[in-house]
Amino acid sequence: MKLAVVGGGSTYTPELIDGFARLRDTLPLTELVLVDPAAERLAVVGGLARRIFARQGHPGHITTTSDLDAGVDGADAVLLQLRVGGQAARAQDESWPLECGCVGQETTGAGGLAKALRTVPVVLDIAERVRRRAPDAWIIDFTNPVGIVTRALLEAGHRAVGLCNVAIHLQRKFAALLDVPPEGVHLDHYGLNHLTWELAVRLGGPDGEDVLPRLLAEHGPRIAEDLRLPAPVLARLGVVPSYYLRYFYAHDEVVDELRTKPSRASEVAAMEERLLKMYEDPALDEKPELLAKRGGAFYSEAAVALAAALLGGPAGAAAGTGPAPGSVQVVNTYNRGTLPFLPDDAVIEVPARVGPDGARPLPAPAVDPLYAGLIANVTGYEALALEAALHGGRERVFKALLAHPLIGQFTQAEDLTDRLLAHNREHLAWL
Repeated sequence: MKLAVVGGGSTYTPELIDGFARLRDTLPLTELVLVDPAAERLAVVGGLARRIFARQGHPGHITTTSDLDAGVDGADAVLLQLRVGGQAARAQDESWPLECGCVGQETTGAGGLAKALRTVPVVLDIAERVRRRAPDAWIIDFTNPVGIVTRALLEAGHRAVGLCNVAIHLQRKFAALLDVPPEGVHLDHYGLNHLTWELAVRLGGPDGEDVLPRLLAEHGPRIAEDLRLPAPVLARLGVVPSYYLRYFYAHDEVVDELRTKPSRASEVAAMEERLLKMYEDPALDEKPELLAKRGGAFYSEAAVALAAALLGGPAGAAAGTGPAPGSVQVVNTYNRGTLPFLPDDAVIEVPARVGPDGARPLPAPAVDPLYAGLIANVTGYEALALEAALHGGRERVFKALLAHPLIGQFTQAEDLTDRLLAHNREHLAWL
């Protein structure tokens, strides 16, 4: 079994490698290829990857290459984890929206649109090359904005599923609070990528007992603290929103904070510099603790489970992680009537049964209008954002910004359009 990781020079990659090594019974890789244009960085990450495999006794062969076509040739699955423009582009996404009084964040609001415009054309080019060199391969997209990128891939006819670590992170957190194994916790996790709510937390499976009211009653303040939302807000909602909802529920407070603190991009850039220095150490043969602060918690477990299910691999029960092929996992895929208030071709983030034929969403519970309205609004924005990413044009960019619920004002949309284009000219071929 061959798997290629595009963006393999990322500082995230050792987290992924650690998961592949620990969960080799779930996903029995024989060949793993790390693909990245940054050859020097790739060599450092690749060296650590091989040492991790050796330490844990994984028999698979790890290679590195800057040649995309060679790297994906004959792959069974290709995982995308790239960042067009690097941390420098992220730093811009987090800064210029603040000048207009809007949240500066790399996946939400105006910064999220900028990232989509840079990313979609690059990902589609990669996917076309995968189709030529590995026509039966599954594409697993971890590249943000996951919902928009996954929709672009699906509309182009690729075998693709989107992946985010928010759901598995919450599953692990709730399991710890309940003192039960993670595989015994099922989330009624519904919405869009980075715009989701846990409508229920069930024990044992999709039809199990809902213990969310108990969780909120016994651990509400702790959960609220993690989300950086007031505990009374969670109590009033009766659900657990993803932490990205803070950008909507406390927008002005967040803008004030972002204007007075170092950007996340600067923190991550400094952390990446430290991580790469660590990775250079030939004695290091495990992922360092610092990597946990980089983000992407439990990313490897989610990626292994998804790839194993798509490729029809064995169950991971022996490794204690679990999902077998055909199991229920939270993924990004076509709506297909799951949420009746959205178009069928919207990409949603929901529990789905995943197997070699792809992802099929489970029947969804009724979604309260408080959440359905915002989901529908952002879905409209995402459709416009994808049009702008595919076809370019200032007017398309402006309409997408005007449609976003964090913007929605004519003068702000005009100003943000000018700033977005000025900061991304080198990445947008149509300019």
